[in-house]
Amino acid sequence: MATSTTKKKATGKKKTAGKKSTRKYSPAAGKSVEREMRAMKEGKLKSGRSGKKVTSRKQAIAIGLSEARKAGDKVPASKS
Repeated sequence: MATSTTKKKATGKKKTAGKKSTRKYSPAAGKSVEREMRAMKEGKLKSGRSGKKVTSRKQAIAIGLSEARKAGDKVPASKS
């Protein structure tokens, strides 16, 4: 009689009981960024104080997130 015993190997991965992932940005914040990106591509987006035309993609996103913060949408605080 051959009895085979199967042992399960431990994979080394432990399940953590940490926090569940939540959205960092609200959908409304995404809409604000999208609106500012479209304005930049059309050449209508101006920077705040100087009034110069915005050409940088990163700057357009920053402006969109800033507008979302002012509107009270869920957006993490800025780094600076």
